[in-house]
Amino acid sequence: MKLVKLLGGTAIIALAAGAASAQTELSLWYHGAGSANAEEALVNQLVDDFNASQSDWKVVIETFPQLAYNDAVGAAALANELPDILDVDGPVMPNWAWAGYMQPLGIDEAKFEGYLPGPIGRWDGEVFSVGLWDAAVALTTRKSTLDKYGIRVPSLDAPWSREEFDGALSAIAASGDFEYPLDLGMAWAGEWYPYAFSPLLQSFGGDIIDRSTYQTAEGILNGDAAIEFGEWWQGLFQSGYVPGTSQDAADRETGLVSGKYAMSWNGNWAALPVIEAFGDDALFLPAPDFGNGGVIGAASWQFGISATSENPEGARAFIEYMLDDKWFAAFSDGTGLIPTTASAATMTQNYAPGGPLEVFYGLSEAQALVRPVTPGYIVQAKVFEKALADIANGADVADTLDAAVDEINEDIQANQGYGH
Repeated sequence: MKLVKLLGGTAIIALAAGAASAQTELSLWYHGAGSANAEEALVNQLVDDFNASQSDWKVVIETFPQLAYNDAVGAAALANELPDILDVDGPVMPNWAWAGYMQPLGIDEAKFEGYLPGPIGRWDGEVFSVGLWDAAVALTTRKSTLDKYGIRVPSLDAPWSREEFDGALSAIAASGDFEYPLDLGMAWAGEWYPYAFSPLLQSFGGDIIDRSTYQTAEGILNGDAAIEFGEWWQGLFQSGYVPGTSQDAADRETGLVSGKYAMSWNGNWAALPVIEAFGDDALFLPAPDFGNGGVIGAASWQFGISATSENPEGARAFIEYMLDDKWFAAFSDGTGLIPTTASAATMTQNYAPGGPLEVFYGLSEAQALVRPVTPGYIVQAKVFEKALADIANGADVADTLDAAVDEINEDIQANQGYGH
């Protein structure tokens, strides 16, 4: 009897092992190695839960440091060694799709109904990637600060005009109560520039590229509206309203709460410490309207399927599994970022009606604009960053923007229009 039971147990173990081995492995690359934060833990939990939810597929995650991630993907593409599932920054995705790194998701677009626009990655008329969250920027300050200087509290329906915003900066500067009226985050570089600052240009009526054709920046990045923006931008630094490009990173992190800055242009990821410090006095305000509506950036990290995946149906199954309000809510609660849908927002601690960050969902819904949807964006972003830094440091506005346009247009021509 004991022998029979033993053999039965052995058979069961063998069957279980056979079932486990039947799972086809799917490789997933993730950009957050070493971060040891809630996002990385949630990505691992998502993978574990998907693997346990079915018997066909087993996702195996490999992590990379964020600064090295894009280069690793490029090298893997050249070697034909891409994973099945790619983690991709939203504005970078069109370049990877155009370069042949990725394939369309093949998921019915009805699945994306009710999503914020930022988490959906489209290129050439198809969806290539989708994200679990988005991020939004706001003017962060204290109600008591605005009250002290007689400054109106703006709303989404009635944001500050350029005149009101400039007047607020002038009034605060004249008081001498703060080292700077406004912190723009100049200690940060790279993607922060196009994400945080190109919306200000767009509100003036310019842009990084002509989005009607994506074939030129002429008249868009150096037209009258862009020059007006550039002169205003330079004036912020010349007037001493904002710290310059040598801003200390620690001041960026703590300057608003410590009282060095009256206002800060920052994202929802930095909002909870402000609420903790200021309580009900904390304000998160919409972007000013510089003539063409208030604009903020959109799109963050997303997941897609590599073009060379031998198991796209498995990669698709994983991505469809993650497109659930429970995951949107879990990532929001864990990271503080904006959930992808309004229904998920109601399930969160921070974005539910009356929640401390509810305002950011509204800002994202009303003011967000994705960065230029073109493979050339990865070059255009760097050109834009350099131009704005140079102008902040005193370079001639018109000459700098003209040079930026020339560089962008030359890159477009060298790449035969990037497939538009």
